[in-house]
Amino acid sequence: MPSVSEHTPPALAGIGDEAAPGLDGQLAALDELGWNRLELRTVDGTAVAAMDGRAFDRAAGRIREAGAEVVAVASRIADWSRPASGDFALDLAELDVLARRCAALDTRLVRIMSYPRGGLPEAEWGRRVRDRLRELARRAEDAGLVLVHENCAGWAGDRADRALELLAEVDSPALRLLFDTGNGVAHGYSAPAMLRDLVGHVAHVHVKDAVTAPGGRVGYVLPGRGEAGTAECLRLLAAHGYRGTLSIEPHLHLRPHLRVSGADPGRGDRTAFVAYGRALEELVAGTWPAGDGAPRAEGVR
Repeated sequence: MPSVSEHTPPALAGIGDEAAPGLDGQLAALDELGWNRLELRTVDGTAVAAMDGRAFDRAAGRIREAGAEVVAVASRIADWSRPASGDFALDLAELDVLARRCAALDTRLVRIMSYPRGGLPEAEWGRRVRDRLRELARRAEDAGLVLVHENCAGWAGDRADRALELLAEVDSPALRLLFDTGNGVAHGYSAPAMLRDLVGHVAHVHVKDAVTAPGGRVGYVLPGRGEAGTAECLRLLAAHGYRGTLSIEPHLHLRPHLRVSGADPGRGDRTAFVAYGRALEELVAGTWPAGDGAPRAEGVR
């Protein structure tokens, strides 16, 4: 395993709609942090693949004008809103749109999940997930994309053994892992323990932290101040020589997954987003030694 001293810090980015619904607000938050890397999920509440052509073209042009780099697109493919019992055509259509739009954004990474159960028997759930991900990865590979599976909703979301099984059975360079440091609190597992098994396959990282709140609810806090083991996860990534991007997803004011239950998901907040970014900078400074020049990503691009 590489020593920490051999590696400069990874690049820092943020999921833009956690700062503001509109693209101008998202870019302004990055500018305030002195960052230029954006993870794109929604613009004015609309997912990237669902934007009409003119709106997408305007957004892509605005990102270029701002000199920002899109490091990934957080898609709805196989996420908490699309159970394994649902229509696979929705995911195939979304991937087809994103193949074109990621090319326009000059990015290759597409965040996916692995389908909530949707009432299916256990064996059928797993079979359907593996079959679908195999087809999605085949199409992604043809399009020059890399699907990064998040440890969140779905068959392989909360178990390292299933995530590894998924990678082995799909057996494609177009499927790798996205590790979210804060999801363990909500989904009932230790994030550092899971990461130890998966770290060699991680191509992208979301940074969040969480605590168990009264009534069994989950509350979200600044990175390193919760119960998720976020700082330990960063140390594991550093020790393994991680060179991808660390992308903040604060969830302090916006929780998109609440939409599936009809609850108000909230909206992004620029002040909180910037404070979150500053807190991550402090964690990174204490985990990775300063390198020569600005840190840059050397993950999948």
